[in-house]
Amino acid sequence: MKRVWFVICVFFIFHLSSAQTIEKIFPGIWKITYGQPEKYLPTDFKEAPASEALMKIPDRDAEPFDLRSIQFKETPMGVMAEFTIDESENIYGFGLQVNSFQQRGMRRDIRNNSWTVGNVGFSHASLPFYVSSKGYGLLVNTARYTTFYMGSQNKVARSADLARNLKDVMEKPGTSPAQLYNRAYKPPNDVEIVVNGTEGMEIFVFDGPSVMQVMQRYNLFSGGGAIPPLWGLGFKYRAKSTFNDKEVMKFAQYFRDKHIPCDMFGLEPGWHSAAYSCSFTWHPGNFPDPDKVIDTMHEMNYKLNLWEHAYIHPTSPMFGEILPWSGDYAVWKGAVPDFITKEAREVFGSYHEEKLMSKGISAFKLDECDAADYAKASAEWSFPDIASFPSGVDGVQYRQLFGLLYQKTVWDLFKKANRRTFLEVRASHLFAAPYGAVLYSDMYEHADYVRMLLNSGFSGLNWSPEVRQTVSEDDLIRRIQTTLMSPHMIVDCWFLNNPPWFHYVKEKNNNNEVLPNYLELEGMVKKLVELRMRLIPYLYAAFARYHFEGVPPFRSMILDFPDDKEVWKIEDQYMMGDDLMCAPFLNGVSERDVYFPEGEWFDFNSRKKYEGGKRYHIQMSLDEIPLFVKSGTILPLADPVEYITPKTVFNVSCLVFGDPVKSTVLFEDDGETFNFEKGSFNSVELSWNNHKGKVVRHGNQKRQLYKITNWRNFK
Repeated sequence: MKRVWFVICVFFIFHLSSAQTIEKIFPGIWKITYGQPEKYLPTDFKEAPASEALMKIPDRDAEPFDLRSIQFKETPMGVMAEFTIDESENIYGFGLQVNSFQQRGMRRDIRNNSWTVGNVGFSHASLPFYVSSKGYGLLVNTARYTTFYMGSQNKVARSADLARNLKDVMEKPGTSPAQLYNRAYKPPNDVEIVVNGTEGMEIFVFDGPSVMQVMQRYNLFSGGGAIPPLWGLGFKYRAKSTFNDKEVMKFAQYFRDKHIPCDMFGLEPGWHSAAYSCSFTWHPGNFPDPDKVIDTMHEMNYKLNLWEHAYIHPTSPMFGEILPWSGDYAVWKGAVPDFITKEAREVFGSYHEEKLMSKGISAFKLDECDAADYAKASAEWSFPDIASFPSGVDGVQYRQLFGLLYQKTVWDLFKKANRRTFLEVRASHLFAAPYGAVLYSDMYEHADYVRMLLNSGFSGLNWSPEVRQTVSEDDLIRRIQTTLMSPHMIVDCWFLNNPPWFHYVKEKNNNNEVLPNYLELEGMVKKLVELRMRLIPYLYAAFARYHFEGVPPFRSMILDFPDDKEVWKIEDQYMMGDDLMCAPFLNGVSERDVYFPEGEWFDFNSRKKYEGGKRYHIQMSLDEIPLFVKSGTILPLADPVEYITPKTVFNVSCLVFGDPVKSTVLFEDDGETFNFEKGSFNSVELSWNNHKGKVVRHGNQKRQLYKITNWRNFK
């Protein structure tokens, strides 16, 4: 009898441990748990939720779909979840997807890798998180390789479905290659999610009911979006990788002499004495007196950014101390620190604080954390999946988390110092919104860059295209326009002697040849950079809303116009903040179709008015910016400054578009510290009534960033 009772108890405990549990953890957020999830989940490393802000989002007190319809089972691969979605649902997200916007009918293999390898789901920030047009988001809380079949597979027909499926097959037989490749595919409604190598699964579901509210809940659950320093929204230039101190100073002086605004100057690998792997010590030949370089750059009002990666060279002063807290496989013969361990973070962080940040370094470019070993299978560019680390995490989990933990480690240093930064990082993962970092790459077509901007808004990520080598003058200007309309306006000349507007052909640029019309191109670039500086008050307010309300500053139009099914499929237009729509032009294109959602819209260049709900054929010259302003907007535009300092005051003109006009709120703080988190900031409300503008400040911030100088109304 005792033996029987023991068996019953064991069975019950096993069954209970494997059962699905559902818990509502915040209004509109549910956690579903099955079995025993693995050690080290992404939630273990996230910031605390912005609880007060989460509680302000209306909750319809109902599940977005029947969460109990998700069925779990254990397989030889791991754990699988199965459920169905509505036939009308569109699916978006999965992180920084490169080749696709709509994900319905797709297989998504969630694996961080800089090489896209076709269109299977790999990217710098491939995330197990998607958003539905039905108004919910689903996130699998795992750092393991995960596969989502989003209606991409048909199961074998059963019972009542057999006759219908046979009829379908018989009516549409496939007997030729043409039929194979031209056959229209209608995705089924089945979703299967497989987490490899685990005995459990943890799922978070974020309700809307709007798509915008889904993203607000996700970003606030992550901790709220980061607000960059004011200088982080300015123009940035990165010099050639091999430049020495004299060459760096030459181009730092160039921007000042030409009065082209520039806030940040970046040094590439050549500042290290060894860069693959990294020594983190200055190259004695290239930079014999680094303190003098830093001081001189500061006197010229530049913020200095240093390129690095986290593979530590044996000659680095950190190497011996960090080696016990590193993985068992080297990369470029360098140690790979385990940033999960407190010890590795302290060694890495202390060195950066003492040797770099205390000297005046304002930001870092965190490279090579994207596991680029697929297309270059013989290259030692990453640690293998079989690697192990002192924390107990394995190579699979760490390659997914590496970029996130790397940026968190560095971000925490600046947080500790009460200095905001705006990092560049090569890879990321879930819950990255609170870290002031922008993802980048140099390997994609212009159209891919635009698509990735849209996709980043479904992921709590900032993405910006870098401008490097281009194929024509037209391509150069169009790419600079797009980076202007992104979180990070940057030109990266890591393999160019001169700015690309001197010459866009790499070989000729490096021979110091210049285009006959380079001064004209220089003037166009200057005009674009000045426009970026004019937009800083508007962009700063958008990032403040990202922090306090979770609204992505750059996003697909479906977030703003969820009921307009025309925008569900648009992957070459997006919103920048609440009131500006971007429609980038690509190389060789002077005209394109642009869709305008409901309401009225104004061309930023000509002030021409367009009626919403329609598609127009737009012509735009190379010196025009493809921006459109929503009617009812007060657009604050600042007089451009060449750089931003702690004493900068922006003289702002308010452009009023259409009627009626809604108020606009600017964010005003010291522009540099985290003191705003303690309430030290102002909300500057701009309103327009009876043909007059009004400015009202709320808050306790003494410094006033903005001086409203004039108002102009366009009807």
